Amino acid sequence: MSEQTHTWRERALAVGCAPLVDAMMRHHEHKADLPALHSPAPERALFGPAVTMQFLPTRDDPAAQDRGFGDVYDEAVRGAEPGAVLVINSGGYPESSHAGGVKLSRASRDGLAGVLADGRLRDFAELADAGFATWCRGEAVRWGGDHVMPYAANVAIEVAGVTIAPGDYVYVDSAGGVVIPAASLETVLAEAETIVSDDEGFRAGISSG
Repeated sequence: MSEQTHTWRERALAVGCAPLVDAMMRHHEHKADLPALHSPAPERALFGPAVTMQFLPTRDDPAAQDRGFGDVYDEAVRGAEPGAVLVINSGGYPESSHAGGVKLSRASRDGLAGVLADGRLRDFAELADAGFATWCRGEAVRWGGDHVMPYAANVAIEVAGVTIAPGDYVYVDSAGGVVIPAASLETVLAEAETIVSDDEGFRAGISSG
């Protein structure tokens, strides 16, 4: 993780999700907030620039061009900076498994900050021990390859009604998440810090009567 990304991460962690969402709403009109998700280690907040994997409903003919999880994953992380976030869309099946502990062990190898999946993931116990942050729709026990397949890397995808483009900054904690365009990150962080400061002032005023 670069020094700059580390600094941005610390600032994001210091303010938390709600102020970041409020800051985004002050500077952008599009939806940017994500609902509360599940994690095998909910104390680990997730922050970093997105690399994306697009999933689509499974097809069994050659037109599907199913290259397998590893192939699409490798394309997604190729050239990514340490501390990037792997973002996986649901492919229309948010209740299906999209990956598990073995497939996602690559994230540790490649120095990713973590994984955000708009679907379910298997092997929560393994993912809790992996050391990176993981957020998803919940745990699954059944293989989901008959429902969804990895298809493309580093294209814009939809997660919970929010468009996520490669390079967007993603923040997720136990309260929910937010997607911040890279060009707006410094502005949004500064605005969120102002919101937190203002709220502290309001709280002090209320306490003092």
